[in-house]
Amino acid sequence: MKKTDTGNYQHFLKVVDCQQACPAHTPVPEYIRLIAEKRYTDAYLLNWESNVFPGILGRVCDRPCEPACRRGRVEETPVAICRLKRVAADNKEDISAFLPKAPRKKNGKRIALIGAGPASMTVARDLLPLGYDVVMFERDAKAGGMMRSQIPAFRLPEAVLDEELNYIINMGLECHFGEEISSLDKLLQANFDAIFVGTGAPNGRWLKIPGHDQLDEKSEYAQIDTGINWLAKVSFEHLQYDENTPAPKKVVVLGGGNTAMDCCRTAKRLGAEEVTVLVRSSFETMKASPWEKEDAAAEGITILPNYNPLEYKLEQGRLVAVLFEQVESVYDKVGNRTLQATGETLLVECDQVLVAVGQDTAFEWIERDIGISFNQWGRPKVNSHSLQSTLPTVFFGGDAAFGPKNIISAVANGHQVAISIDLFCQNADPIEDRSDTSFNLISQKMGIHEWSYQSGIDHQERNLVPHIAWDEAVKTLTTEVELGFDEQLALAEASRCLNCDVHTVFTESTCIECSACEDVCPMDCINFVEEESEDAQMVKQFRVSELNTEQSLLVSAPLKTGHIMVKDEDVCLHCGLCAERCPTGAWDMKKLLINNINATIK
Repeated sequence: MKKTDTGNYQHFLKVVDCQQACPAHTPVPEYIRLIAEKRYTDAYLLNWESNVFPGILGRVCDRPCEPACRRGRVEETPVAICRLKRVAADNKEDISAFLPKAPRKKNGKRIALIGAGPASMTVARDLLPLGYDVVMFERDAKAGGMMRSQIPAFRLPEAVLDEELNYIINMGLECHFGEEISSLDKLLQANFDAIFVGTGAPNGRWLKIPGHDQLDEKSEYAQIDTGINWLAKVSFEHLQYDENTPAPKKVVVLGGGNTAMDCCRTAKRLGAEEVTVLVRSSFETMKASPWEKEDAAAEGITILPNYNPLEYKLEQGRLVAVLFEQVESVYDKVGNRTLQATGETLLVECDQVLVAVGQDTAFEWIERDIGISFNQWGRPKVNSHSLQSTLPTVFFGGDAAFGPKNIISAVANGHQVAISIDLFCQNADPIEDRSDTSFNLISQKMGIHEWSYQSGIDHQERNLVPHIAWDEAVKTLTTEVELGFDEQLALAEASRCLNCDVHTVFTESTCIECSACEDVCPMDCINFVEEESEDAQMVKQFRVSELNTEQSLLVSAPLKTGHIMVKDEDVCLHCGLCAERCPTGAWDMKKLLINNINATIK
């Protein structure tokens, strides 16, 4: 085995599983420690540097960090990382004095942003302080993109959305709301040095089963609509139900993702008496986040898995029901799924169908003869590192580049593109001249048996976020359902973090191979072994020989006896007992600090 390269940040970042799993590489353990110290403003600003929208993401993030959390390895539930982010946002002081300002003297470069979603706003946030004139074009009346049009206010209050978007707008962003770009070729003639396309995936997919063509999908109060289009109508108050135009009473939602959950919960609040979600997959494999399914069920939404829609039933031109067949999922050896009918059918009465089975990008406004190549799915071909299209002045990011994902992925793309545009405008290569980042390891040992963080491995249950009463929740569209953690719950939850960014660092020259660290390690992850020609033979010497190949090992250079030290980073809890026990200080606990975190996004 080769000695681990600890000369760059990559080994250490990969070990901090939550931070590595976050597309924007938000320094999770650091901001949780700040919350534990009640330094809420500092925690918010640390978040703002990488994920840009702490208050928004503290409510609606898809939480890729939480399944990666090491707390889940010693008990059932991870740290509530997402909701702790909200704690920082809810309890911060006025941060306006701490935000970067656009310089008075500009650098002479003009950048156009098409769309005002999370990717575009991140690009603006990063480029404005560098002296760029940034001009944004948005077809809607307000910024936010899918964050405003597709996420209901009972999950994401408008005040929170406006606050965090205005931090960026007030930096000097030139906004053209209600102005839709209909020709990229025309915009290219407007003397912009670079153009970023962040228009998302605005087209909902239809299920054109029998009966679809007989329904008017273009009416403002259509009986059939795509989920994202219908949510946008609700968000911008294009739907106004009253005595003359009563809300649908029986609503069917097709699909099993988060958009479907938002649709069914919104329909309930608009006055629907029966709301049924039907999905072709099993309940367990629905794409919706588990907490979204739980909240929908708590609000009295019926979710029926394993049903495939067959036909829209109409009477005198009006939708009255949807016919379904019951199916079961059958998987082949490689995991491909096929649906097999069971022979059972189900007729569900309804007066509204919302189709939430997927989204597509829309680029009819981009001429096909201006130098931008598209793939077989109609998406632009972009370089995965620079996000530059085949037309060098045009960059893409977020859902517009990769199809529907999530807000934090769009934010990461925004950082990535901002670096690329800055290099491009300096006549540098957005890939070859891309700078990396530096890092520091700061010792956390303060004295004998004393540490600057909690090193206990207590088995603490995850704290649940309080909600308002469910019968009250469904009465209005704007009452936020989740109340968030109060300070007592926040501090209790923050204490569950295992501080994985405080690394166990090993120094070969001071090790006397006394095996004290091996004896004290609660996870049996430290091994002193004889060096073998084949790695598999060395693994057999480990105290625990079952390895997770997706996580790295910390491998030392040969020690004085010829043995090498190998630590399994996958199961190490960073408890610090090895460093506390070591008589020579060969083990130390050092906190990872990454400079220019945005440069780590590849």
